[in-house]
Amino acid sequence: MFTGIIETLGEVVGIKEEASNIRFKIKSSISSELKVDQSVAHNGVCLTVVSTIENTHDVVAVQETLQKSNLTTVKIGHKVNLERCMVLNARLDGHIVQGHVDCKAKVKDIQNQNGSWQFDFELYEPSKLIVEKGSICINGVSLTAFNVSDSCFSVAIIPYTYEHTTFHQMTIDDSVNIEFDIIGKYVQRLHQSA
Repeated sequence: MFTGIIETLGEVVGIKEEASNIRFKIKSSISSELKVDQSVAHNGVCLTVVSTIENTHDVVAVQETLQKSNLTTVKIGHKVNLERCMVLNARLDGHIVQGHVDCKAKVKDIQNQNGSWQFDFELYEPSKLIVEKGSICINGVSLTAFNVSDSCFSVAIIPYTYEHTTFHQMTIDDSVNIEFDIIGKYVQRLHQSA
C-alpha cells in the first residue's frame, strides 16, 4: 500500500524486452536501499524489485500492467515518480493508494496560474469513479480532483509537487496513469451487485 506522496524521482537507464514483459533499470537516490522482492510504485504502478546493483534497481512489468499503464511510452532518460510502500506506523499524508493502475488519461491542458499550475485531463474511457473534491492518483501522485465530468477533470499543482515529481516534464497529449480511489471502487462494486 502507498500514500501517493512521491519520495524521489528515478531515471530510466535501461529498457529490455523479455518475452511479453519489459524490464526497466532505474537509477535513483533510494535504489541502494531497496531489496529484491520489495514493492515500489513507479509512476503509480506497483512493481517488484527483481535486482539491485549499486544505485540502480530493476523491475519487470507484465503484459497486463503494460496494457493498463503508460509504461510502454517510457524511454531511456525519462524520469519516473518513485514511492516505497508505506510503513504502518507512519502518517497517511496522501490517500490509500494500491499501485494498481485502473486506466490512462491524457493531458488536455496546462495552465500556469502564477504560483501554481492547473492540469486538465481527459480519460480515454468515461468513468463515474471521479468525484468533485475527491482523491485521485496521477502517475502515483495523490491529488484532489475538481471540474469533474465523466471523462474530464482538473487538478491543482503546487510548486513543490511540480518540481519534485514528473509534472514538470508533462506536456499536452502526454499519457498518464490513473488510479481511482479504492473506496469509490468498492462502493461501485457493491452498487453493481445490488
